[in-house]
Amino acid sequence: MTVPFPAEPEFSGALYEPARFEGDVFDLIVEGNLPATIDGVFYQVAPDPQFPPMLGQDIFFNGDGCIHSFTFQNGHVDFRRRYVMTERLLAQRAERRSLHGVYRNTFTNDPSVAGISNSTANTNVVRHGGLLLALKEDSPPYALDPVTLETRGLWDFNGQLTSATFTAHPKIDPETGDLLCFGYEAKGEATPDIVYYEIDRTGRKKRETWLRGPYAAMIHDFAVTENYVIFPLMPLTADLDRIKQGGRHFQWQPGLEQLFGVLPRNGEAKDVRWFTAPNGFQGHTLNAFDDGKGRVYVDMPVTSGNIFYFFPQSDGRVPPPETLKSQLTRWTFDMGRPGNNLESTPLTQFPCEFPKSDDRYMGRPYRHGFVIAFDPAKPYDGERLGPPPFQFFNMLAHVDVATQKTKTWFSDDQTCFQEPIFVPKSENAAEGEGYVMALANRLRDRVTDLVVLDAQHLDEGPIATVKLPFRLRMSLHGSWAPAEH
Repeated sequence: MTVPFPAEPEFSGALYEPARFEGDVFDLIVEGNLPATIDGVFYQVAPDPQFPPMLGQDIFFNGDGCIHSFTFQNGHVDFRRRYVMTERLLAQRAERRSLHGVYRNTFTNDPSVAGISNSTANTNVVRHGGLLLALKEDSPPYALDPVTLETRGLWDFNGQLTSATFTAHPKIDPETGDLLCFGYEAKGEATPDIVYYEIDRTGRKKRETWLRGPYAAMIHDFAVTENYVIFPLMPLTADLDRIKQGGRHFQWQPGLEQLFGVLPRNGEAKDVRWFTAPNGFQGHTLNAFDDGKGRVYVDMPVTSGNIFYFFPQSDGRVPPPETLKSQLTRWTFDMGRPGNNLESTPLTQFPCEFPKSDDRYMGRPYRHGFVIAFDPAKPYDGERLGPPPFQFFNMLAHVDVATQKTKTWFSDDQTCFQEPIFVPKSENAAEGEGYVMALANRLRDRVTDLVVLDAQHLDEGPIATVKLPFRLRMSLHGSWAPAEH
């Protein structure tokens, strides 16, 4: 590589400097008491660019997808890291340079990559149907071998996908094992079309429902209950003319309300109801459920304004982060009442994101949620580390959504946590009885640890710390897959 990465926050520092490596570490060092009953794989994916951006600058979300796997067995942990060999990355490696321009804008790419998939496969990773699916919401998934992490190629479920896109946040029905999923901009860039799929554990498509939103907007995550599907449209809209002129794919609209489409799972497009809330930024869904009588509940972090500084409004403005209020919020939709109003109830008083619940209760009434959180009053070594970077969260938190009581754990003045996952103690353990795992970036020491905490005693700190002999770049999402014996 003959061109350096730009000396910008998106490509520098202990959190965002590209790592750019593949490798294995057999039997990682474990400090503390790691229960031998933890048996399975923690998968995670990071946007990690192989080459400096073609246009000289880029956003974090445009990095090449690189998968991490932590395999737990008999109190031992093995680590593996592989890039998803996307069509895009293979083309770049052949030329030893970036060939791609503005995020999700193929009109700014090098002409040599016209016609190949623009996917980075960098947002989420889940195991389903014997495959590991690396997900990016602008394309079908990439299929990988769940053990070796070898890339098998783009995956359309044997020709069953009819949409151009596929969510990065599918859900798995805990009773059937079905993959519940959707696509937005489903008929191509900046189209308002949305599709909902249900795909069984063998990969057979069981349901396909198409509808149209009022406009094309980002639907990064969604929620599913036993009887409903909820699509949260962010006030981040896509416009084909702007994209063709080389502009950003998304633009914040301060005059738009938050919009939620609620669709019966067995319904058709005509059955969708649209609900509104004041302008704000919906985060990822923690969980959702309904009462069987038409009341639907969705829990998710919500911020009072735009937190994506790289998708500003038309005049370039982005609100200063300190002016925004963020908290875990419960939205309540009453399908038995007319109108488009909904209720909102705060569940926390602190900013939080990357929520996870016990997957065995996905779409069902539940109590326990786990998030990364931020407390600006906690110590931070700003003298040596500079201002906190984007996506800096200094606490792990357990939220009881029934009582709204929380337990938090703060490590030290240099640690930034990544998305947690929940691992049940056993297949039949009570809800929330298990372990929370999260990567902890030690910004001053420039290393990354994997911390393991008792979920019900999270405030007591890790019961074990798995030591990595290097630094990992900030990642996005991941999942737990129990061992298959």
